[in-house]
Amino acid sequence: MRTLLTRLLAFLAALSLAAPAMAQGNATFDLAGPVLTMKVTRGKVSLPIAQVPGLRIGDRVTLGADLPDDQSAHYLLVLAFLRGATNPPPKNWFFKAETWNRKKATLDVAVPEGAEQAIAFLAPDTGGGYNALVNAVRGRPGVFVRASQDLFQASLDRARLEAFVAGIARVEEAAPDRLGPVSTALAQTLAIRLNADCLSRPRALQAACLTQNRDGMVLQTGRGTSLAEMLGGTPTQLAYSLAATKEGGAGFYSPYISLARDFARLFGVFRSADYQYAPALAVGAGETLRLQLNNPPSFQNPKSVLVAPLPPINAGPPPALRATMKDAVCLMRPGLALALDDAPLVFATDYARDLSLRLVLADGRTLDLPLRADAERGGLVLTGDVTAIGTAAIGEAVLTGRWGFDTFSGPRFPLQNGAPAAWTPRPDNAVVVGRDTPLTLQGGAAACVEQVSLRDRAGTTKAVEWKPDGTDAIVATLPLARTRPGDLTLLVAHYGAAAPAQITLKGQTEASRLEGFTLYTGDSEGRLIGARLDQVERLEVAGLTFTPGALTRDAGGGDRLVLTTTGATATIPTGGSDARVVLHDGRVTTVRATITAPRPRVELVSRNVETSPVAGHVALALPDNALSPDARLTFSVRAVNTRLSAGDAIEVATADDAATAKLTVASGALQLIGGDVAVGTLVPKDALGAAAVGPIKMRLVQGDLAGEWQPLARVVRLPEVTGLSCAATGGCTLSGERLFLIAAVAAEETFAKPEIVPMGFVDTTLEVPRPAAGVLFLKLHDAPDDVVKVTMPAKKKGR
Repeated sequence: MRTLLTRLLAFLAALSLAAPAMAQGNATFDLAGPVLTMKVTRGKVSLPIAQVPGLRIGDRVTLGADLPDDQSAHYLLVLAFLRGATNPPPKNWFFKAETWNRKKATLDVAVPEGAEQAIAFLAPDTGGGYNALVNAVRGRPGVFVRASQDLFQASLDRARLEAFVAGIARVEEAAPDRLGPVSTALAQTLAIRLNADCLSRPRALQAACLTQNRDGMVLQTGRGTSLAEMLGGTPTQLAYSLAATKEGGAGFYSPYISLARDFARLFGVFRSADYQYAPALAVGAGETLRLQLNNPPSFQNPKSVLVAPLPPINAGPPPALRATMKDAVCLMRPGLALALDDAPLVFATDYARDLSLRLVLADGRTLDLPLRADAERGGLVLTGDVTAIGTAAIGEAVLTGRWGFDTFSGPRFPLQNGAPAAWTPRPDNAVVVGRDTPLTLQGGAAACVEQVSLRDRAGTTKAVEWKPDGTDAIVATLPLARTRPGDLTLLVAHYGAAAPAQITLKGQTEASRLEGFTLYTGDSEGRLIGARLDQVERLEVAGLTFTPGALTRDAGGGDRLVLTTTGATATIPTGGSDARVVLHDGRVTTVRATITAPRPRVELVSRNVETSPVAGHVALALPDNALSPDARLTFSVRAVNTRLSAGDAIEVATADDAATAKLTVASGALQLIGGDVAVGTLVPKDALGAAAVGPIKMRLVQGDLAGEWQPLARVVRLPEVTGLSCAATGGCTLSGERLFLIAAVAAEETFAKPEIVPMGFVDTTLEVPRPAAGVLFLKLHDAPDDVVKVTMPAKKKGR
């Protein structure tokens, strides 16, 4: 024994010589190893190991090895408890079983007071081997503490990966046409990287493509790093440093990728002429722990001692689960799956059990509906009968269950249920026929509306477009343009309801009402106000004809109609007169027209765009009217029909008026040059926000009077092109960031043979045609009609 211990201590001093020999191990952990059996008893409850996420002081651990009857190599099964990296465990915290001896093959041990970690070993039986193992662990407890932590976490990652692969295999065999949506759901719930390109391949090749390169599929889910943190100045540290860069994945992947490299470095210190330590992942299923190895074990010197993780001790409370859904969802909706945010272990392990959805109903009842975690459907699905709920409204819906031995409650899900008959039209059931009319229904469960339809007096039924307006209201657009006055029936169908609600409406004709027409001299647009303005065909005043444009309806029920002319309005005298209005049905009427003095306005004189070059990025040549959100736009305008003063402002807005900004002299964004010229400066992202994309417009504002909108520029989001590489023959690869902003790429400005970029593309490289003289041409999603020129910089000689 002393000779063996002396040898072990000698190898502890030879770290730099021993570690490289282990560094060539396989990183995939795809070699099937022995199977352990384990159950944990806490009080009067016993659970199989697959349902135990963590141990506690006093738990009884029953551990054995499920080895074949013809097992020829004798293994010692050793259970060790640890209490910290700097505090060696006492010798009586080590327990051994002789797996070949039926009477001594199983361990039944209580977790000792003060233990913080548990770990299992399978060691070939040799004289003094058990004592050597005990001394090795007590000599370097920190190594095995960290090994237990990282191997356990990696085993959970492995369980997620195996759940994904098994799900893909089931779908491939049973319903290969569903591989696309199911693989997406599996990847989302299990936090697995999905290679979407695989779904564009022939169906027979999709499953194999989705499950290849497994080491790079397991994504980080908010945990810490792995063993590499404690190994300074090593090749492992270099590998992790590279992995932390943007190009290396920016920490997207879990420690599972480089685990074998870590343990080769860490366990290399224990290699001797007789023993070497080999890490194993332990994936639970019922009472078994299936060990996965990354290298075949050796039964010749140095013999392999398998190191397997067990659940942590005092791991804390159950995880705080969060619901992904924010908007209300109908409980009765077919295929309902309650999605959880960042909870892959709920779907990859058996830790979560006895799951149910506790419903507190408005009628005072409380019901528990059983749930099942279904990764293929992307969430928790109901397995019980929901008919007992009836049409009762839901006051609260909360997830309950057990996480191992512990109970948990939460999160709450925004679920709805309700009776179709609860809907009431607002403000009343009278609707105007002759045009499509919006109608608000209130009082029911908006998420549970399946469809809305309208039945007229003849019994003809038409589909009705609708949208939710909060949780208890919907707005239906009734197709009444060709409907006659009379009684109508609105049918509102609910998920889970046998029959739709029937709401009687009264179709009425709205009397035409023309209140007035206003036109500013010099403007091409005037505004008519009144009611039933959708019947206006044209308006005539001062020898000019105006035709209808945009029609809007205000909160009071009135209409506002924009009327446009192509004639010159600058010479129309101001004052009041009668305008002639012709309706679609041929009727002619008059309305009072008010012609006012010209509104102040500005005309664009010139503009300049300044873009700061970014090191490593290739500049893009944009059309004159386009600029990026980060560019600095300087423009000059000339006032028309007015003089400028320091209190005036230039208002800039997006085309839909969703974002506006005022440039003023006081803010420094506007400079006056004399009384008729102004120079404005803005950065679109700063002035209008990051969502301001597309055409932007401007107008002069003097007090309460605003001029006509004038086009100013177009804001275009730009990809970040960093390089282009071409093979000796064939196409080239464009690299960069935000390449999804590109709609198409061509080698010719005419776009005769464009390369279309698929919608949803998110990679950082893009296959493009070979450019002529280093020039490519792009079309962007934000400016599909413009051509952007990209001139790749010439490579310097010698590179």
